[in-house]
Amino acid sequence: MSLYGALWRHLPGPPVVRALLAVLLALVVVAVCFRWVFPALAPSVPWNEGTVGAAQAPSAGPTP
Repeated sequence: MSLYGALWRHLPGPPVVRALLAVLLALVVVAVCFRWVFPALAPSVPWNEGTVGAAQAPSAGPTP
């Protein structure tokens, strides 16, 4: 028994309605992840730092 099979059996309606509900459910899960889960985990992720080297002053343009 797979998770997707169990979910499909528990969704109400004909297959078209089940498919729409499954897509809607997936979108809700993604939205919850981006809204609350990922921001809560961001401070503890070690590769969140964007600095590669020492900071340098921006150049005025290409050097000749």
